[in-house]
Amino acid sequence: MFAIGDDYWIEDDAGRKVFLVDGKAMRLRDTFELKDADGRILVELRQKLISLRGTMLIERGGEELATVKRKRLSLLRNHYRVALVDGTELDVSGKILDREFAIEYDGELLAQISRRWLTLRDTYGIDVVRDDADTALLIAVAMCVIVLADKDNGG
Repeated sequence: MFAIGDDYWIEDDAGRKVFLVDGKAMRLRDTFELKDADGRILVELRQKLISLRGTMLIERGGEELATVKRKRLSLLRNHYRVALVDGTELDVSGKILDREFAIEYDGELLAQISRRWLTLRDTYGIDVVRDDADTALLIAVAMCVIVLADKDNGG
């Protein structure tokens, strides 16, 4: 029931450390902070304790920013819905358990997430397609989807 915290760096394509994922240890629910390279918290992610199906919340500055939950299940692809507090919805779909999925808004690709094989540890590539996209939010969405999919799959 308790989770041990995981901390890891997210690097840019040049290998520079850009974001730190700070997993909070010994919590009843999964909790993470996404920080910039200087240690400032950009967004917080936490599992919603009471919900009919797995749900994660993304907060910025103590205010709720988005809710992530599974939308529907098909044979080959999982779909997750991201509801932002301003009413905007993002769609996440693909082979989530294989770590091959996309984040879209109104049919437009925002980010592509892909597992990189042949490494000693799990490595993921997140290609943020739009220059004006909220990179921290898209990384947070990808993290939430992976956590929820693992929980749904018994991991």
